[in-house]
Amino acid sequence: MTRFKSDFLNIMQERGFIHQCSNFDGLDAALASGPQSAFCGYDPTGKSLHVGHMVSIMMLHWFQKCGHKPYTLVGGATAMIGDPSFKDKTRPLLTTAEIDANIKSIQQSYGSFIHYGTGPTDAVMVNNADWILSLNYMEFLRDYGTCFTVNRMLSFDSVKLRLEREQPLTFLEFNYMIMQGYDFLHLYQTYGISVQLGGSDQWGNMINGVDLAHKKIGKELFVLTVPLITTASGAKMGKTEGGAVWLRADMTSPYDYWQFWRNTEDGDVGKFLKLFTLLPMAEIAKLEKLSGADINEAKKILAFECTKILHGESAALEAAETAHRTFDQGGAGDNLPTITLPENDLKTGITIIDALRLSGLVDSNGEAKRLIQGGGAKVNDYPVTDGTERLTTENLTAAGYIKLSSGKKKHALIRIS
Repeated sequence: MTRFKSDFLNIMQERGFIHQCSNFDGLDAALASGPQSAFCGYDPTGKSLHVGHMVSIMMLHWFQKCGHKPYTLVGGATAMIGDPSFKDKTRPLLTTAEIDANIKSIQQSYGSFIHYGTGPTDAVMVNNADWILSLNYMEFLRDYGTCFTVNRMLSFDSVKLRLEREQPLTFLEFNYMIMQGYDFLHLYQTYGISVQLGGSDQWGNMINGVDLAHKKIGKELFVLTVPLITTASGAKMGKTEGGAVWLRADMTSPYDYWQFWRNTEDGDVGKFLKLFTLLPMAEIAKLEKLSGADINEAKKILAFECTKILHGESAALEAAETAHRTFDQGGAGDNLPTITLPENDLKTGITIIDALRLSGLVDSNGEAKRLIQGGGAKVNDYPVTDGTERLTTENLTAAGYIKLSSGKKKHALIRIS
């Protein structure tokens, strides 16, 4: 294993963050010489960032902890185009109002991982709409168009994949590479940012900024990417049957977030502890040695530490207690997803199929029927065989709820108002 001069690169290497770097020696020397600035950017195409973004966000956390200054870039301008990288089709175009709303919404996601402020190492958020939207198109083409060749742009894997699949790649999307390259140059000239951090799928877009700075101002900038994180079974990180795992409590509850990490595959526990928690490597090494039933304790620690970083220690403790009461004691924790029905409605009754759908455990009546037929549905921990059976106040437990279950890991409650 290579030993770097800089603390940041050593941490990145031992925790498994490093995939590619434009110049390891140059970046290492710069980081070892004194505080540097780095940025990581995301287009505000949704209300929240999700778990798939967390690897590069954690890079920013460690960057700041090592005494450097992180910047978070939101692509208010580039979101109007849409990044074509490894996408099967053109991303739907957003209005400026939608983009502005998304920017305000995702700002809170970052604050759990890095500290914003006015200090020398405090994080700063910038929006590329502030400089891109004011560009004169003809002047921009004259000044920067000659720095990009179509030949090189066609060589990037993200573009070749679309062309090989004979999927449309619009001229609008082609401009995305130029915009992202220009962002890096502008950030260096304006804020002195010389490092860009991001996912390996962004390598082509990111390296354009390095090339542009070299051609226009003779300055070497640096790019460091993380590998694409997949689970031990080969699935894309951060995806579940219910969709993305969001970094907002109103979109993915602290309990559901805790449960996502608790359900980590055995082969991923050590890797995820290194990437997504702040635990010391010595402690992680001990947890990696656990096997059999004991590995579940490591999964609980992973879930607790990840939830604590994002939602705070109190929410992590509540989620852990809810899981303990639900799974270990066969009861129901206070933070399980809950639907409330008027008492008179429950006196009349609701079918189990409707209850499963209304609780969010399934998306449709058909899915509820398949769950019941497969033996995966339970009411108050007893298997269900007839989905048309009606749940009434008679089914309320002594604690005042009806517990619905989909398999062993998804639960919800019905209470009366």
